Amino acid sequence: MKLRPIIVGAMALALASAGPALSADPVKIGFITKFPVEFYSTMEEAAKAYATAHPDVEIIYGQGASGTDIEGQIALIESMVTQGVQGIAITPVDPTVAPALDRAIEAGIKIVLMDNDIPDWMGKAALATTDNYNAGKLAGEYLKTVLKDGDTLGILEGVPGVPALDDRVTGMLKGLAGGPDVQIVGKNSTNCTQELGVSAAEDLLTANPDLKAIYAACGPPAVGASQAIENAGIANDAIVLVGFDACCGEIDKIVSGQEDATVAQYPAKMGELGVDTLVRAIRGETVELLVDTGAGLVTAENVADFQ
Repeated sequence: MKLRPIIVGAMALALASAGPALSADPVKIGFITKFPVEFYSTMEEAAKAYATAHPDVEIIYGQGASGTDIEGQIALIESMVTQGVQGIAITPVDPTVAPALDRAIEAGIKIVLMDNDIPDWMGKAALATTDNYNAGKLAGEYLKTVLKDGDTLGILEGVPGVPALDDRVTGMLKGLAGGPDVQIVGKNSTNCTQELGVSAAEDLLTANPDLKAIYAACGPPAVGASQAIENAGIANDAIVLVGFDACCGEIDKIVSGQEDATVAQYPAKMGELGVDTLVRAIRGETVELLVDTGAGLVTAENVADFQ
């Protein structure tokens, strides 16, 4: 950080070094996403566009290897601290990365969480995210309109214990409540991967030959479920498939009729607002604790708006 030349004295120098960056000062931040899928790539591209439009902002990028790569994400946090960033915008892979973020805060670094929250962790300057509970309700409200009494529903969870992903399931169940009497016949974990989505959906279909609907809390497992349905020789109109994320090929699946609906987040907005909020926090501005980046339901009727 540049110091004003009129400041003299050791105490004044120390106070200047500890204070927020001036609005004209360059800012160096880290940007960490979970793992290499389209959703997080879109977030990173938005951050890069922000940096291009704001040449006073330097961004260092990092990404984990998978949705459960806790150690990899901790290593990225520690690396960015040693590289002298003033803030980190991060999609935390798991609440257990909080101690590494605490150490970053002790070094004077601001933290903005994106996509996923760390419940009860007080260190964040802000959270830029979809309201996953309300977004999940959109899926449940859609299912309420297409299912009837006695129908069965299987759920493909993301990573159980990750609050944002759990909220997508509890929100869906809330949206479904008050509608037809639907029986939940299984909840299978997928780690938000397409491969586990295939096998988890196959298990649901094998155990429940008359399964009427599948809800997937992440995009890759939704695509995996569509593969499992196709492999089982089940017609598109015989089972309702609803996903979440509108990523990783889901839009194409809706166009082809293999997927009925998905909840779209806005990852570009998440990346852009995450970075902008972090920069403003570093510069001493007041920022909102929760930055809601919105969500929408994609169906065959409006899918062209998302292509």
